[in-house]
Amino acid sequence: MRKTYERLSVRYMYGVIDNTLRFSIPCSTTYACYLMLCQTKKRTMISTALLVMLLLVVMSMLERVQKFKIKELELSFTQGRWNYERWGGFDPISSRHAKPPGVELWAVFDVPPSEVDASWRNLTNTLSGLFCASINFLESSTTYSAPKWAFQHTSSNFRYGTLPREAVCTENLTPWLKLLPCRDKAGLSTLLDRPSIYKGFYHSQQLRLKSAAEMISLEQTLTIALKPNIQRTSFSSQPDWSLSSIFGTKVTGKCVLAKSSSVYLQLESGLVAELKNLQKENDNTPSENLYGFELTKNPDRVIEEKGSSVLYEYAVDKYNVSKPFDLGLMWKSPVSWSCQHAPLHATRFLMGSGNERGSIAISLKSTDFQNSSIIDESCKIQVDVLQVVPWYIKVYYHTLHIFVDQSPTAVADVIEKIHVTPSKDKVSPGLMEMVLKLPCSIKSAALTLEFDKGFLHIDEYPPDANQGFDIPSALISFPGFNASLLFLKSNSLDNSPMLLKLQEEHVVTAYTEVLLVPLTTPDFSMPYNVITITCTVFALYFGSLLNVLRRRVGEEERILKSKGKKSGKLPFFLAKLSAKLRGRPLEQSSSSSSDSPSSNRYKLLFKVTLVAGLAIAWQYYFN
Repeated sequence: MRKTYERLSVRYMYGVIDNTLRFSIPCSTTYACYLMLCQTKKRTMISTALLVMLLLVVMSMLERVQKFKIKELELSFTQGRWNYERWGGFDPISSRHAKPPGVELWAVFDVPPSEVDASWRNLTNTLSGLFCASINFLESSTTYSAPKWAFQHTSSNFRYGTLPREAVCTENLTPWLKLLPCRDKAGLSTLLDRPSIYKGFYHSQQLRLKSAAEMISLEQTLTIALKPNIQRTSFSSQPDWSLSSIFGTKVTGKCVLAKSSSVYLQLESGLVAELKNLQKENDNTPSENLYGFELTKNPDRVIEEKGSSVLYEYAVDKYNVSKPFDLGLMWKSPVSWSCQHAPLHATRFLMGSGNERGSIAISLKSTDFQNSSIIDESCKIQVDVLQVVPWYIKVYYHTLHIFVDQSPTAVADVIEKIHVTPSKDKVSPGLMEMVLKLPCSIKSAALTLEFDKGFLHIDEYPPDANQGFDIPSALISFPGFNASLLFLKSNSLDNSPMLLKLQEEHVVTAYTEVLLVPLTTPDFSMPYNVITITCTVFALYFGSLLNVLRRRVGEEERILKSKGKKSGKLPFFLAKLSAKLRGRPLEQSSSSSSDSPSSNRYKLLFKVTLVAGLAIAWQYYFN
């Protein structure tokens, strides 16, 4: 049974600042939160009104635009993976703001093609220090590429790179929050409680920057999938919720820099249809309010969308500390519905075993987006595939095989065009872009590619090499399908930049899973053992040499003589008695003492010669 789901959207506009919070209820037990910040300023004002700009424009980002000549940039930090099956894949949130795990960065530069790589390296190092992340790893040519079709940027000044293993934590969120006009101290951004955000199933913080002839726009978005704390009712699978139960706080007013502040609650078309059916079954009298749930606050405006979805608008301007805003929803009847999905659901996995070779498979399954009984045979679905693989994954692109409805199909019958950039060892990754034309009546399709696993130098292995190596997510897009909300003309949308933003058409896209490939790893304990035994041998060698060179033989003999003289008459009497018992004369110590220096010198010379011979043999053997 499908369950409750929410979305939260916040948008700020500098100059005309708009502060908006948006919820939508498709299907899941999680709550997804969506925060957007947009800043716009003219270039002419940057040079003439510096003091005003310091208050309204984030200088740390605008300086990067002018220094590196950035036309467009998008950066995302994501933890977790967007669940397209449960949370939907054909709406503006999932198509525009569902990102792959780790760090994703792409940029378009307004520089000559020969200077693009240098600008990219400088940009990655700057963003790494700004957001306290390892984005500087993207400066290496083995980590970024230049796609041509996937992102609808045909310019040669486009660069794209990902870091699938980058961990996202509060060190990355704090610099992101500092770019907000009121940070997290006032307005709707006070809902961004750290424990509430990082205990969720998915969260992605994004930053998008555009630079035009007379305008610089900075847009920040935060998408979170959370689980409510309120227990479900006995008759419903959907839990009741409120802002305070999700985020642990309430909204105490708008940001002082915001011209307006609004909250939108969206009911998706599938939920609206189910609620209307319940209303017909239980109450035949028409009513403006939908049956099946109850809101804690009455909306200020109800906005209808052509796709049958409904938006409830709440103005936050009239709330303050003494009267905080806390929107909540309580279910009265059990409701089940399904989200609207993309035409095909994409998954990716590995095939094969061992440390020598394997295969990458991309599976596409129909989501019954269209009724197959009324589909024309000439109907085709265009699917664009972008796949980037590291250089140590040696992909054989001629081994591409395509299966349509579990039957082998000629590559030329499905692929309209393809662009391949083979990888170069330790220089650049492999890149493959394909444009597929699949029949609309398709049930499933699969693509397979074979590869060999390369060998790395010991210095190129990460600290956790035995965990495996990541292959970044593949990007699947459907250019013939656009995700947007179309509102009725009777509704006034001129004063709501958020609603205008939701009406912008965006190509339906989806990211696949990150693949984990095990490679052959050396015995990392062997260098430790070699270092240990080498240090031990050198310690014995130098210890013996220093002991021989620093020993003072003459001084030791004088010490022994002095000890003999101080020993007294008792040892002399015992020696004389022993000599008489043996019938031999008493030996004088002077003769022995006179011979001891010469014997000691021979012993010293022998030890030095022995140590020098060992040292020469050691050097000759190892060299």
